[in-house]
Amino acid sequence: MSTRQTPGPNRNEDGKNHLRHLILPGDASIKVAVALGPVKSTPLHQFLARESTHTSPPSDTIIRSSSSSAGYLHKDNQIVDTATDPNSTTMTGAIFPDSPPDWCNVKVLHRNTLPPRSSFFLYDSEVDALSRDTAKAKSQLLSGKWKFHLSTSPFYGPQRFYEPGFESSKWDKVDVPGMWQCQGYGKGPQYTNLDFPFPVNPPHIPLDDNECGRYLTTFRLDKHLADHQQRLRFEGVDSAFTVWVNGHNVGYSQGSRNPSEFDITKLVKYGEDNILAVEVYQRCDGTYLEDQDQIWLSGIFRDVYLHSFPKVHPEDFHVHTLLDAHYKDAELRVNVKMSDTSVVSLKLLDADGKVVAEATEKFEPKGHFSVSVKKPHKWTAETPYLYTLVLTFNGSTSLAQRVGFRRIDLIKGVFTVNGNPVKFRGVNRHEHHPESGRAVPYEFLKNDLLLMKNHNINGIRTSHYIDDFRLYDLADELGLWIIDEADLECHGFGVVGANAEKFATDNPEWTEAYVDRARQMVMRDKNHPSIVIWSLGNESFYGRNHKAMYDFIKSVDTSRPVHYEPDYQTRSADIFSRMYSSAEEIIRMAQESHWEKPLVLCEYVHAMGNGPGGIKEYIDAFYKYPRLMGGFVWEWANHGLKTKNAEGEYYYAYGGDWGDDPHDGHFCMDGLLHSDHTPTPGLTEYRKAIEPVQTLSLKGSELTVVNRYDHLDLDHLDCSWTIVDEIGTSDETPCDIPEGVKPHTEAKIKLRGLPTKFDGETYVRISFKLRKATLWCKAGTEVAFGQHQLHGPVSLTKIQSLLPALSSVPRAQQTSPGYLEITSPDGSSVWGINLTLGSLSSWKKNVGPFTELMTKPLTIDFYRALTDNDRGGIFGQQWRQRRLHQTKHHVRQVRWKTGSTGLIVEIQGRVAPPVLAWGVDTTITITFGHGVHLSLNAKPHGPLLPDTFARFGLTFGIEGVEHVRWFGRGPGESYSDKKRSQSFGTWQSSVDDLFVDYDYPQDGGNRTDVRWIEFLGATGKKDAGTGTKPRKRLLRARFGDLDGASFSAMHYTTADLDEAGHPYELRKKKRKDTVVRLDWAHHGIGSGSCGPATLPQYELKTNREFEYELLLD
Repeated sequence: MSTRQTPGPNRNEDGKNHLRHLILPGDASIKVAVALGPVKSTPLHQFLARESTHTSPPSDTIIRSSSSSAGYLHKDNQIVDTATDPNSTTMTGAIFPDSPPDWCNVKVLHRNTLPPRSSFFLYDSEVDALSRDTAKAKSQLLSGKWKFHLSTSPFYGPQRFYEPGFESSKWDKVDVPGMWQCQGYGKGPQYTNLDFPFPVNPPHIPLDDNECGRYLTTFRLDKHLADHQQRLRFEGVDSAFTVWVNGHNVGYSQGSRNPSEFDITKLVKYGEDNILAVEVYQRCDGTYLEDQDQIWLSGIFRDVYLHSFPKVHPEDFHVHTLLDAHYKDAELRVNVKMSDTSVVSLKLLDADGKVVAEATEKFEPKGHFSVSVKKPHKWTAETPYLYTLVLTFNGSTSLAQRVGFRRIDLIKGVFTVNGNPVKFRGVNRHEHHPESGRAVPYEFLKNDLLLMKNHNINGIRTSHYIDDFRLYDLADELGLWIIDEADLECHGFGVVGANAEKFATDNPEWTEAYVDRARQMVMRDKNHPSIVIWSLGNESFYGRNHKAMYDFIKSVDTSRPVHYEPDYQTRSADIFSRMYSSAEEIIRMAQESHWEKPLVLCEYVHAMGNGPGGIKEYIDAFYKYPRLMGGFVWEWANHGLKTKNAEGEYYYAYGGDWGDDPHDGHFCMDGLLHSDHTPTPGLTEYRKAIEPVQTLSLKGSELTVVNRYDHLDLDHLDCSWTIVDEIGTSDETPCDIPEGVKPHTEAKIKLRGLPTKFDGETYVRISFKLRKATLWCKAGTEVAFGQHQLHGPVSLTKIQSLLPALSSVPRAQQTSPGYLEITSPDGSSVWGINLTLGSLSSWKKNVGPFTELMTKPLTIDFYRALTDNDRGGIFGQQWRQRRLHQTKHHVRQVRWKTGSTGLIVEIQGRVAPPVLAWGVDTTITITFGHGVHLSLNAKPHGPLLPDTFARFGLTFGIEGVEHVRWFGRGPGESYSDKKRSQSFGTWQSSVDDLFVDYDYPQDGGNRTDVRWIEFLGATGKKDAGTGTKPRKRLLRARFGDLDGASFSAMHYTTADLDEAGHPYELRKKKRKDTVVRLDWAHHGIGSGSCGPATLPQYELKTNREFEYELLLD
């Protein structure tokens, strides 16, 4: 995802350095120059941008400032002054470095690594293998606390740290897995979307600007393992590393998110400590291929294992589930490669542990099994039935692999699994943890996938690299379609002013580097049924090396299609792919008369901040057109890292907050989850849009629904309905779903007993719930709902006609030249009109002593605090350019008179910004009687009139509001194009809970399609009947039967939201009163931060006259 975003307001522009104290072990206090961003340290993250140069390398015990660093070289573990050291020698004719380092050499990808293989563990028995408990496996998990030292370059720091006897007692300890920036080391994190944060000169990496982390740990091997092969396996190291065992150089590897495995059999000792030393390089030539849109972090970030394989052992195996043309019976084919001749036994168990098939073969050393399986249960994301394959070698060592029978086809250009069309309702997922970065704990990862399943998500694109291998195990088990993507992205070449693909993608010098990334992906992940598509990477242009990747994949696996979005002509892809195309654009492709390949949206509905809006239009298109495969939202979660500001307040940091430059601000905050991985309103909306059952229409008592499952009927669901009106919600009434409703077909459901008489606006809400518990949620979980109106709302005219006649007319008194005071007939309310402002500026109510309700005058308002989608799209930019945020109401004339309905005040005015000549002529008519009836006529006109308004409504402040109750959509946030997840009903919330605290402050907390709102104060006296303390109603606003009316209530102004870059900055501006916005119309949200802006049907266009009314009492 590569659209460039303007950096946020916290970009460190001044370039100043400041001194801070850094406390080292042993309570040694020293000064180190740091470039300060807004936030620098937390107990978990000391994000310090440490200043150093190639002439002032840090050592174990000393960090010198640049002002006193001339003439220092690093010699082993000490700093040596070459100007005064009598032992220093002058060399002539030397070369430095004498050869390109491995990490600057595109011809060196790996040294001494074993061939890539599937992820599997060996066990001493079949029983242990079936437990799938890796603690029982023939392996050691070496992760934990490791000793650590950081230098600013591999050429600085202790060069021979790997030797036995090296003194490391003063080294710190860090977590492995872990990113060193997240543990307080180095310059700190850096966020860029597409820019390389170093000079672009592939394959070269600056020698002086490449942090180097050195790790030390020890391990022991039991003597009974002396006849085993010892395999040291790193699941992920960013970005490259060299390994030593007991002082011996083991090898080198790169490819950050790919595993690397080394044979260390000849280097280890048994029954005593072995020393493992690892030197990790922040950057390498492979970094040019790892320019993903995420925070740059470094270290050993996935687990490290030591596998003990018997002398004769499996080197790899490949499982094929070959369903017949009718998707009925299958052949289970298992290719096995052994290290030497071996007798191998196969056993296939069903989910209950019963043996389905058995076979035994002698392999010398390669071979395959082929067994028939009659009518196997089929694996899909909706029916994730797993068999277990057990392979036993020479009767003593076993492994277990879960197997799903499924077949992928393109049938007449339609993507199918087991013969059924599949629609992806997916997300792009980066690996992210708010404290440890890309080092993601298993339970955190698992919770991500459970959240997905609970929100109707059925697919993941592993953007843009292969994930922790345990994700695929979970996806197999829970049921998720996976696009597995190679660790490849180099879109930073696209901004340097040259032919981007010639740097690497279409450069034959880089072919093996590209193919290696495809090889690592396929060889590791090939046995997972959840993976249905391979992807060649992301945003790396197109060239010969993608063709080479494609050819390699097809040489290993022809059962899955290959995806690559920038291959627009699908020369090396089996499906078309687009990102951020509009629904209109994909419909045009879907309607082409001749096509052979389907189309997927690998990224769409950019979920940045408040958004996305306009999801429904995509989903409807996916299901209408067979060519369309669905899509993957960008993206799953925000990438913020938990940090403390100077006052000790936690918040989630983004680009620029660590003093990093260049950076792309908060463009990494673009997920359906907040940085702490709690859902945003956007995820709730997406859940609704992709729900597997949708209600289409209600005629009488007959409800039409469509089954949007791909493989399931609706027999596993229960259906019920309730009646919802302004009073409340009725008890549930069950109803019957017809049996055997096939996927993607419609059905009729009878809602027997629906009422036919109504007192006011009434809805029937239909709920679909799981009948039985699943692996991802409990029985009774609602997976879909629909709501249909049975009786419409009452108009304001009708409401007013039902009010009693006034006993007398309110009294008006001009208490000063610029102020008109109006008193209600019973004296309970006194209103004030500021004649100069032309605004209702005071409302005093007699609640004991007279109390002033209003803290800010009621003003006409067309602006909202910019959302990310406003700011990044055409609309928000135009609103600011044309000064929509600076409009004011200017009075032309105010007149008042008495009438049969009360005292009528008519205000003629104009709303306009400074500098420009456009404006909105307004006539506000306020009738004081039973409360306040306000009507407004508005005519926008003039040069440079904005094409749209953000909103059209009123803003004012109220004192004493604690809670709000309303009838309309709720309980959560909603906007005109982001509202279907919210049901009609009567809802209540505190003002604080109405607000959505986005990681980057912006407009939020709106509720739309409301009929009335009550602003409630403190609780009153206890009700003798109910035993509760009802809250006092301070003010009620009624819109009548107007469609699309909205309100928000919060403790912040639009300026507060616009000016804050982080929630902690916003909280400092929190007001005691409540800012209320009552809107007759609201502009939609869209996804303009990276994609289509608000769709025309949701725009609040200004090329019309506005007529609205409102009742306040």
